[in-house]
Amino acid sequence: MIAPCVTAVDAAQYREQMARIAPFATRIHIDVSDGQFAPIKLVNPAQVYWPEGASADIHLMVRNPIEHLETLIGMNPNLVIIHAESQGDLLGMIRQLRAVRIKTGVALLQQTLPEQAKELVADCDHILIFSGDLGHFGGSADLSLLSKISQIKSINPNAEVAWDGGASLENVAQLSGGGVDVINVGGAIQKSEDPAGAYKALVEASKVIAPQV
Repeated sequence: MIAPCVTAVDAAQYREQMARIAPFATRIHIDVSDGQFAPIKLVNPAQVYWPEGASADIHLMVRNPIEHLETLIGMNPNLVIIHAESQGDLLGMIRQLRAVRIKTGVALLQQTLPEQAKELVADCDHILIFSGDLGHFGGSADLSLLSKISQIKSINPNAEVAWDGGASLENVAQLSGGGVDVINVGGAIQKSEDPAGAYKALVEASKVIAPQV
């Protein structure tokens, strides 16, 4: 699954990015940042929307995600992803989201091992391996982080595994072949002159199983 990303600093940029992908995206990864957990401030949850019929995953790059709980519940997205490195009662937030039938995810920064966030990994539907630059498109895809997948599966065999950071036409086959279920793609789609064509090419490339390095 290829999920185009929206990473916008204000409402105008958000509209532009969403308009680029709305005609073809079935699942959208939306970044939210408070400018504290991540070095750049992005749109806040109250500014978030997505096209009817699409599925939205909201990625909270914020210091205290529980502050946004009521807003998120009112929005009813497909999935809310919080960072293992953020603050507050994260397990409690996950359980409150689950109680209203919103799927839950936990993101792990490069230095965070699944074992270090074992309770969260065990309790979530979706585990995001982060290999990018917080709050920005691009970054590098450190394929050595694929080693986290076996660790994740040993804790939560049923978890959906996602990747965020540096995904491109050159590496989506390796990511998919390495066990990633959802590949979030930002710049390779949003910066393309033909976003729909770039998305289609990424979907096709992700179906080819490449040798692992």
